[in-house]
Amino acid sequence: MHLVGIVGKDFPEKHLEMLSSNGVQQDSLEHSEGDSFTWTGEYFNSMNDRKTHTVALNVLENWSVKVPGDAAKCPIVVAANMSPQNQMEMIEACTDPEKFVLIDTMDLWIEIANDALHEVLKKVDLLVINESEAREFAGTSNLIKAGKILRGKGPKYVIIKLGEFGAVLFGPEEDHHGLFRCNAFPLEDVADPTGAGDTFLGGLAGYLASLGKTDFTFEELRDGVVRGTVLASYTCEDFSTRRLEKLDEGELNARLNLFREMSCW
Repeated sequence: MHLVGIVGKDFPEKHLEMLSSNGVQQDSLEHSEGDSFTWTGEYFNSMNDRKTHTVALNVLENWSVKVPGDAAKCPIVVAANMSPQNQMEMIEACTDPEKFVLIDTMDLWIEIANDALHEVLKKVDLLVINESEAREFAGTSNLIKAGKILRGKGPKYVIIKLGEFGAVLFGPEEDHHGLFRCNAFPLEDVADPTGAGDTFLGGLAGYLASLGKTDFTFEELRDGVVRGTVLASYTCEDFSTRRLEKLDEGELNARLNLFREMSCW
């Protein structure tokens, strides 16, 4: 796994060490004397409602993506939440002609870089977006319509995240009627949902990468959604990446099996 990005002088070294100890290669990570990208926001009683207070682009503001060496050959490309310009640079710098591209986005880019985001979507296989952003971007309050409208903008697949209510996968109509609904894993105690969406995307991408190909069936994407959902539940149990750092494969598989039992009827 290759990490491509840029961090500022204020980025904690212990986080980089944690990533390195888990096999994340950082040869493509740039370091700047500026300040790192930051987001601040507020969650409300349901933990499902969030208000963004500030977004400080900082080192991302004038960053130009570079994807050197082996990183450019990766068959699974995740263009995380950054400007559409940077996402396009990332996609175009990755050289595998059969690559599978996943992207995330947020309300900021929908509002200030809408045209550029539409251009990116033409080169994307899977868009992952949260519920409120899907409604805003698609121009409808109906999420089923929103999923279909967003697919019409370019990506073959769209996932709309619903927070504590799970996620919906949209695909071609001939595959399971083009829809799979996944509940979230029920948690009694939630410490902080920040980063759960990123964990979902990373877990999904990691599962797809483990399959050793880039042409996925709807069923394989469905299974990736379930794994991403269960992984995200661990993120909510503690702050930052603390809970994920203590997670082992046996514990994850046990929760997957429990989730399967809860979801079958």
